[in-house]
Amino acid sequence: MTHTVFIDGEAGTTGLQIRERLAVRTDLEVLSIDPARRKDADARAELLNAADAVVLCLPDDASREAVAMITNNRVKVVDASTAFRTAAGWTYGFPEMAPGHRQAIQAASRVSNPGCYPTGFIALVRPLVSAGLLPADFPVTVNAISGYSGGGKGLITEFEAPTPTGSDDAFRAYGLTLSHKHVPEMTRHTGLAHPPLFAPSVGRYAQGMLVEVPLQLWALPGRPAPSDLLAALAAAYEGERFVEVASADECAELQKARAGAAGYVQALDPQALNGTNRMRLFVFGASDGRQARLVAILDNLGKGASGAAVQNLNLMLGLDEGAGL
Repeated sequence: MTHTVFIDGEAGTTGLQIRERLAVRTDLEVLSIDPARRKDADARAELLNAADAVVLCLPDDASREAVAMITNNRVKVVDASTAFRTAAGWTYGFPEMAPGHRQAIQAASRVSNPGCYPTGFIALVRPLVSAGLLPADFPVTVNAISGYSGGGKGLITEFEAPTPTGSDDAFRAYGLTLSHKHVPEMTRHTGLAHPPLFAPSVGRYAQGMLVEVPLQLWALPGRPAPSDLLAALAAAYEGERFVEVASADECAELQKARAGAAGYVQALDPQALNGTNRMRLFVFGASDGRQARLVAILDNLGKGASGAAVQNLNLMLGLDEGAGL
């Protein structure tokens, strides 16, 4: 059986990547709107209600508008915006998040695709909260850097345009108001009682990201060792196809990276998983065991966006979860 899929917003960064991933599929037919009627509400409504599944790659308000246009209750929706990530009636689209969550996505008709930063943060923190190693009311910080593609067409144009029209920044910190739109889903889906302090940044490279959670282990109840954190993560994602936990030996080897004659040896490459739907998690502990740095590597356009959307789409349609990935 061939399922039909309509990508509303297929001309955007995420939409284009989803379309590329679906283009080679024989079990799916992608429906496209006539370019001349792209802003025709009737034409959009027709496709939104005709497809078996719809993927929304739109700004928040436009996503809400599109959902309101869907009157066919058989249509399944994956929304890639921030609009529904903490909304009642919507299932959060991170299959590996908790036992039984994959089944919840399979049964859902409305799934909100996670944000790229929250995907890494939740993957690192939720298992520790669930295991009782990290109290829900503990103050948590998350530092992260993403390629400029995460900012959409505007930021891509700015970083890729030649100066002086474009930007020559090598690194840019942002979210300085401490009210980033990803914080509510980070809080909700980890089980934290308080919002984490989120310090995002963008680098001069197109895609790929590092998400880091530093922890003062001496301040945690029970003073867990770095090995306890690694064991909790390994147990949470054992057997998973797209979320991998680096071994203690691999983490130790990476910690040996030193400055050499050619300059600093980069131990963790934010671009290492580009073009994939994979995410790798690491735990680096201080020699005295009093501090740890938890790190996630993923492609902000892969597991952080289009790859996750396809994974959720597969689950909702009863297909192989890894098809096209």
